[in-house]
Amino acid sequence: MRQLLLCASLALALCGTAAQAQNNPSAPTPTQPAKPAPTPPAWLDRRVRDEAAKFEGTVSLYAKNLDTGAEYSFGGDERVRTASTIKVAIMIEAFSRVAEGRAKWTDELVLTKEKKVSGSGILPEFADGLHLTLRDAVTLMMLMSDNTATNLVIDALGGADTVNARMQSLGMTETRLMRKVGGGGESEEGKKEENKRFGLGRTSPHEMVMLVEKLERGEIVSPAVSKEMIELMKREQVKDGIWRELWRTPTATKSGALDALRSNVGIIYHTRGRIALAVTCDDMPEPNWTADNPALQLMSRLSEIILDGLGKEK
Repeated sequence: MRQLLLCASLALALCGTAAQAQNNPSAPTPTQPAKPAPTPPAWLDRRVRDEAAKFEGTVSLYAKNLDTGAEYSFGGDERVRTASTIKVAIMIEAFSRVAEGRAKWTDELVLTKEKKVSGSGILPEFADGLHLTLRDAVTLMMLMSDNTATNLVIDALGGADTVNARMQSLGMTETRLMRKVGGGGESEEGKKEENKRFGLGRTSPHEMVMLVEKLERGEIVSPAVSKEMIELMKREQVKDGIWRELWRTPTATKSGALDALRSNVGIIYHTRGRIALAVTCDDMPEPNWTADNPALQLMSRLSEIILDGLGKEK
């Protein structure tokens, strides 16, 4: 009889605990095992390789569905030239410094003849002595990839080494700014002979995806500041590479270009998931500065293949 009463008391206690957990949503619940990321279909790699084989040059890419965790790499950990995609790292340093109180968006930058550089952007068309704020220059750097604005920002941040220190603090070991656009202001990394071949900057497609994923998840500075940076990338003016055929779908991107190179990093906000993608196409045999550049067309095709392969089921 005593044993029966003991069992009954134990059963009542267990029922009470269960009821308490139901009435208290904050009560700890058993840990659910993490759901494994979906494995990309076998055809994805075949299709990417087929497209890359038809391209006159080298191709490296990395992609991840940020909602499902599905990933795909095609030389994604290879070191590549960044061209202007390194401006994502410069933007991150600028926002971080402002958040830390070591810079202000109202800090004044002055355009001079000596600071104007050729290439993308509009500032070289303006009169010497123009006064801009740090916010103005970062906006021009990201929306129009303005090279002169980029150099003004690098100077305002204290040089390329500060950008590299920030990347290191975020766990990025490959993403490095070597110097200012057009030369000068070499970083410690830029002085190394093995890095001369990268020009403005070095990264890997994998790390570029890691960077934009951190921004999308609100993990750089703060959720609010990360969102500001993503919103800036959503307003990039020229989008001729990844996702170009999906122009009605929101994207956050940054592109880069050199005579023999096109690079692109970004996120597409699709119904099949937030797909982060970084692509570098290099070693093209001849320059083509039109929207029909073979690398840009390849990037467009690859991004649609990636969406099909990593996107959630329709």
